[in-house]
Parts: sequence; structure tokens; C-alpha cells
Amino acid sequence: MRVKFVAVLWGLTFAGGIHAAEPLPLFDAHLHYNVEAAQGPYPLDTVLKLFRENRITGILANSRPNDGTRALYEAKPKDVWVVPSSAPYIVQPDRYSWFNDPKIFALIESEHKRGYYQGIGEFHLFGKDAKTEWVKKTVNFAVAHNLWLHAHSDDEAVDILFAHNPKVKIVWAHTGFTTAPEMIEQYLKKYPNLWGELSYRYDVTEGGRLKPAWRRLFEQYPDRFIVGSDTWVNERWGQYASIMNGYRGWLAELPRDAAEKIAWRNAERLFRK
Repeated sequence: MRVKFVAVLWGLTFAGGIHAAEPLPLFDAHLHYNVEAAQGPYPLDTVLKLFRENRITGILANSRPNDGTRALYEAKPKDVWVVPSSAPYIVQPDRYSWFNDPKIFALIESEHKRGYYQGIGEFHLFGKDAKTEWVKKTVNFAVAHNLWLHAHSDDEAVDILFAHNPKVKIVWAHTGFTTAPEMIEQYLKKYPNLWGELSYRYDVTEGGRLKPAWRRLFEQYPDRFIVGSDTWVNERWGQYASIMNGYRGWLAELPRDAAEKIAWRNAERLFRK
């Protein structure tokens, strides 16, 4: 029912042209609700209102600590689908050591017992740091429990994650951040269970228009990309409307079917249990 409803909304928008009053619905597949936001200028009611104002159909939420994600999920908003992911961080410095810390794996196991998490991450992992025993345990845990990994990783770490277990499903945060479209295409071909998330990929456009290499990538692989805000600091919350409207700007250049998939259809399909 959710897919049909959003399809009707976008169909009406598209029928009216680029300048239609109703903007393209979006699924925010990279959202943090960290303690600095939740206990600061962005209480729960404020962020839920922000989602509604920006026509956000759903969010892939992960937070530091996990209290923020639990608050979003347990609020059960009727008009925003919250997909919870368990972050392997309690405090910010954990990003530099989680992959060698048995306490973090114990946290992952403990949080999973709540029964509603659909992923692990976002986590930061680069190069050969991905080879540790605790990363391998995390990958195998994700596969055993049908969980996503949300990996802020370079190319080498992505290779190692899939080497640990080829069945793992990965949301590639920022699609490698600086990885070139040509290399991204190689990875999409190599790993069928890899999806690129596009926050901070400002290199997608130039002069307000899609670059040819990215346009070709999106049109050739429209099923493999999702969008996100990455509200990792409060400044990003303050820019939320601008960030999400930025996606709408270049999505309007793509064929309707490709635009819908990247905007929300892919996320709806991937995260549905």
C-alpha cells in the first residue's frame, strides 16, 4: 500500500512537470539522530515535522548512541517509515576502534535482541582494518540474521567485507565518498549485494547539471542507488531541506522510472521485510 500511495504522489508531481507544486517524495537512507540533536535543538517532534515538510516517506536511521534510533522507531509515526539500524558506537571516538573492540560486538548482539533492527551501522572502516576477527564476526552475524551493513568504507574495505562472506548485503555510505563513477560501476558489477548511498557526493553535478558519467551510471544502474541526508552534526539538520531538494534537482533530469527508483522505490524494496 505504501508503494502505491507514493507512486500516485510522484505520478501527480511528474504529470505537472518539473515546476509542479508537490515535490518528489524521498526516502532518506542515511539519517543520524545523535545525542547532540535529540537533547539539543532537534527534539523528536521537530524532526518528525521536518520529515513531513520535506515529503520524506521513510528513513534508514542510525544514531550515537542508539537511543535516538529507538526514539524514532518507537514513536511509530504513521506517515514516515522508520527502518532502524544499530550503530556500533556509544561515543564518537568508537569510530576509530570499534573493529578491534569485543565490547562493540557484544553491543551489536545485545541491541539485536530488541527484535526490530534491520541493519548494523553506519560504521567507519578502511583498508586492512576490515580484516579483524571482530569485523568478520559482525559480517557473519549480519548474514545469519538477514541484516544490512551500512559501511562508510573505501574500496579495499568493501572487498574485504565481501571476502568475509559473499552473502552480506551492504549499503555503501557515500558510495565510497571519492570513488570515481567508472570504479563504482566495476563494484556494482562485481557485487550484486552492494548499493550506493549518495550523501556528500556533490561531484554528481557540475554547474547544477548531472555530469555525463554519473547520468550514464544512474540510467544504467537505477536499481542500485539510494539517497540520504547524513545528519551527523546539527548543521546538517539545519540544512535538511536544502540537502534533500538538491537531490530533487538532478533527479528531475533522469527518466521518470530511474528518478523514482533512486528517490524512494529502491529503499522501499530493499528494506521491506
